[in-house]
Amino acid sequence: MAGDHRGFPVLCLFFFWILTLPSISFAYRPGDIVPMSKAGQYHGSRTVWHDVIGRHCPIFAVNREVLIPIPKPADFTGADPYKISFQVGHEKFYVPWLFVINRKSSEVPMIDFHLRYSGNDLHGVTAKVVDMPHHYVEVHQDIRKNFWDPNHWPKLVLVRYTRSPSFLHSCNLCPAIISRQACKVCEGDCCRKQYPWRSGKG
Repeated sequence: MAGDHRGFPVLCLFFFWILTLPSISFAYRPGDIVPMSKAGQYHGSRTVWHDVIGRHCPIFAVNREVLIPIPKPADFTGADPYKISFQVGHEKFYVPWLFVINRKSSEVPMIDFHLRYSGNDLHGVTAKVVDMPHHYVEVHQDIRKNFWDPNHWPKLVLVRYTRSPSFLHSCNLCPAIISRQACKVCEGDCCRKQYPWRSGKG
């Protein structure tokens, strides 16, 4: 009977390895293209998801700005707003609908993405539509001219990708596996000052 239990630790390690495969495949390196897809909706008609080409996608751990072309929607009359949505990363973080055309503003829109990461992992993505900075419009006046021209398509929309480390990455993280989840145990100086018992003092 004792021999039946000898392979149990090996079996547990095998299942743990299987469970970690998705997280390994999702890992990024600085400079890697973060895949992205987008869909559009106009007047109740919605497109399917389309992959965004690499030069318009985020770059992991890099701040950058790109111009994304917005094709003319089918049956576009200009009477209704046009909105787009995104899925970002292998994890497919969902960005809800963003109004980019006929959004009741006299300013040219810009999409401001914020990507949160820790180590080689992407933890989340948020995005919002803001007014394009005036200094950019002044340098690229053709963008404003063509954006408001009803006969000029596709429209070019400036997209700004900024990244910041997740809060948990501000300290040295020690992963401990508990019930298929990683429990982050902080052992950095900031935590030792707040919790003296971690350093064995007090």
